[in-house]
Amino acid sequence: MTAVNIDIVSDVMCPWCYIGKKRLEEALKDLPENLEIDVRWRPYQLDPTLPKEGKDRKQYLEEKFGGSERATQIYSAIVDAGREEDIPFNFGGIEVSPNTLDAHRLIRWAASEAPGVQDRLVDLLFRDYFIEGKNIGDNAVLLDAAELAGMDRAITESLLTGTADCLEVEQEIEVARKMGVTGVPCFILDNKYAVMGAQASDVLANAIRDVAKKKETAPSD
Repeated sequence: MTAVNIDIVSDVMCPWCYIGKKRLEEALKDLPENLEIDVRWRPYQLDPTLPKEGKDRKQYLEEKFGGSERATQIYSAIVDAGREEDIPFNFGGIEVSPNTLDAHRLIRWAASEAPGVQDRLVDLLFRDYFIEGKNIGDNAVLLDAAELAGMDRAITESLLTGTADCLEVEQEIEVARKMGVTGVPCFILDNKYAVMGAQASDVLANAIRDVAKKKETAPSD
């Protein structure tokens, strides 16, 4: 059995990261059974300047793109790509552009839960934001997602209402930037090789196979 670790540097307010998640899931289906894959989600913030309560979406789009019309043009390609991955993006339903620091804290804690919890949580947060239009910077939304993913609500709430791991998440984001991560998603394979962007599933699968082959043929110490 050959093991390959995949660290996904991602932000849950990034639509391409949602698409990248779906494409990775397809890629993993095409891998041989003798490959053991460990997927871990790592934090990144596209806009760390957003306030805790987030910002009105229309105002945010006005400031970032010059208005919703320009944003619609930019997002049209994302909507098309999402449709291919069965993601019904609902950008019109999003009322608040969120600060995702607390969401990343939650994802960080989920990594120490049972296998699969972190991945379920990430998927729920993507769905909450991009399909349901929920504010994933809001504690109630985060706690609901955590509970659905399999985390203890009371324990999570006690952590979320404090500042636990805020600094650690910010430091991890800074490390990613120093490593050269300037956009997300970024798939880091075995801490050595990076695949940038929401690449097609076959590209991801081939990259994982190549890394596994290098590990299998590498001389033992």
